[in-house]
Amino acid sequence: MAFGIGTINGIRTALYVTLFIFSAVLIGLTAARLHYTTHLKWWDPLDGGVPFYDPIVAELLASACISLLWSLFALHVLFPSSRYEYGVFSSFAAEMVGLFILFLLWLVGAAIASTMWGNLGWCHIYEPCRLLTALVAFAWLGWIMLLFLLFINVLFAVINRALLWQMHGRYNPHASAFSRTVRV
Repeated sequence: MAFGIGTINGIRTALYVTLFIFSAVLIGLTAARLHYTTHLKWWDPLDGGVPFYDPIVAELLASACISLLWSLFALHVLFPSSRYEYGVFSSFAAEMVGLFILFLLWLVGAAIASTMWGNLGWCHIYEPCRLLTALVAFAWLGWIMLLFLLFINVLFAVINRALLWQMHGRYNPHASAFSRTVRV
């Protein structure tokens, strides 16, 4: 199978690279939020200057770290010059299970973060509010990437009956072993 951007592997690779970038950005944003809330100064008006942390920020940090590692693994398997196969762990079924777990983690994190910090337009003059707005935005962007990846993988696996095939996709299931013979 070719590896152009128009192929299924090209699209999946582009989505995994985007997920990697969004995960890295979310790691930075959640780390900044955790550092801010766990190192509050006594004069800070947030929570009376008492250090704390938001559990949902820790959940988003964990989701982003797992997604970063997952996207690296997927890119390792999908890379055009590699022929890595790890049995059932690199099959479409395993990829869909992994993507579904990440999908749920990001959905829960983004939904709770949106509930808590969905309307911070009134405080955009403060850096912590802008940080939270960016955190919520990248949580939803990562979830959207996972939704696209899950949709594409399910669609491809169902159409091609490829549930247990290797996720790198370097095969042609419609190729025939038929060879032409010349009759004299």
